[in-house]
Amino acid sequence: MNHTRKTLDVLIAGAGPTGTTLAIDLVRRGLGVRVIDKAAHAFEGSRAKGIQPRTLEVLDDLGILDDVLAGSSDYPRLGIHLGPVTVPWRMFRNRERTTDVPYPNTRLMPQYRTDSVLRDRLGQLGGQVEYGRELVEFDQGDTSVTATVTGNDGPERITARYLVGAEGGSSAVRKHLGVGFLGETDDRDRMLIVDAVTTGLSRHRWHVWPGAKGRFVGACPLPHTDLFQWMVRLAPDEEPPEDEEAITRRVRAHTRNRYVELRDIRWRSVFRPNIRLAEAYRRGRVFLAGDAAHVHTPAGAQGLNTGIQDAYNLGWKLAQVLAGADARLLDSYEAERLPIAAGVLGLSTQKYEGIAKLDPSSLRRGKDEQQLSLTYHGGPLAPGDGDRTTTLRVGDRAPDTELLGTDGTTVRLFDTYRGPHFTVVAYGPDAAAVSDELDWPAAGAPLRRVVIDADADADHALTDPRHDFRRIHGIEGDTVLLIRPDGYVGHIATRDFLGSTHSAARAMTPVAQPETAG
Repeated sequence: MNHTRKTLDVLIAGAGPTGTTLAIDLVRRGLGVRVIDKAAHAFEGSRAKGIQPRTLEVLDDLGILDDVLAGSSDYPRLGIHLGPVTVPWRMFRNRERTTDVPYPNTRLMPQYRTDSVLRDRLGQLGGQVEYGRELVEFDQGDTSVTATVTGNDGPERITARYLVGAEGGSSAVRKHLGVGFLGETDDRDRMLIVDAVTTGLSRHRWHVWPGAKGRFVGACPLPHTDLFQWMVRLAPDEEPPEDEEAITRRVRAHTRNRYVELRDIRWRSVFRPNIRLAEAYRRGRVFLAGDAAHVHTPAGAQGLNTGIQDAYNLGWKLAQVLAGADARLLDSYEAERLPIAAGVLGLSTQKYEGIAKLDPSSLRRGKDEQQLSLTYHGGPLAPGDGDRTTTLRVGDRAPDTELLGTDGTTVRLFDTYRGPHFTVVAYGPDAAAVSDELDWPAAGAPLRRVVIDADADADHALTDPRHDFRRIHGIEGDTVLLIRPDGYVGHIATRDFLGSTHSAARAMTPVAQPETAG
């Protein structure tokens, strides 16, 4: 990260999964970025521990999927303890990998490890998180934002083209903007979360002990550790136990298991399940992302995943506008992401209320949570009246497919999408000829060209011998697909290939002089 520029491109407040993902995406695009966090050091708790299939695809694009898979596991079966009886229950139906969904199962990984993998990737790209630095105020003008940041060495004034607040539910950036945080907090509903070494309990199950009035206790084994994450729902007037002995007593009283013992507590937190949504994601040159924009109940593993995808949506748009694209491209961030968060909030709230009532369906997880079916169709970059295929509309997630390269080796479409570029996928000879003529701006994200079943110049010339591409993408004839840098379909052309693709690209690519760093 370049501290020598007079004006940064982007200042990010908050170095959790959302802020660090955004920093990775911006740094790999060559931007000048700083990411600060008021905490003295990295987060040490397991808090958000579910990584959804769509997020795994994002992490694949960012170059860290192998580390995530190595540090995580599939979800264990639940063991629901009803007196002397333990009922096995599978929260997720484990799915087989398919050519269009390469990572079909939600992975279990404590948040401190997710944070660490993201930080390591940022370091590989030459960036770093600046801990112990707190944003206290900022002013924005027509061309930049100037923030005051305090640290051990006193206050610092940082000027950046854009500021992103990704510093959690109590976001100082959101409060300073005066953006309303709509929703509710039930101060009587509190959960004690503890990461502790535990004896007297099998590690092959995620244990749940239901109780009266929704007072459940849960214990989830954290992969590749000797820790469990304990969740204890407290009574409205209950003082949360603090030390190992008191917490063990509380757990034994509820579970009726005198052999359970918690020791070596690594992290402890009491939190209230907030359900809130910011009324706006942007004011001028300042944006909100992750928990600064939406906070969830812990059910369904939605908060961390939605935040990472906020960052993935915003990163390429900031870079394109800084390279000269129409600034209205940045309006599409809120237009695309706010409705997603609103829908996901409804989903996670439903799940949480169901768990309290011991509704078994609330323990089940499916396609909605996995975030593979989320679409931006009908938004500003995906008009509802454009061309479509039999399975895809503009704004949908671009699926993966296994194809063959010219040397007979298997090439995944995701391999061609990986990186900070757009991709044009042309199926058939007429579409391929047009993709070669497509005039692409030199500034901003480059274009990678993929042709399928056609003899044409391209970065990747592939064949579809099993008809997988045609089946999965719903292709009936020559077709051009423009894939955005965040892996969503930016345009579909089944006719007027060149004119319509140029027109769609114009809304997302540089047209004027870029905003140069000072």
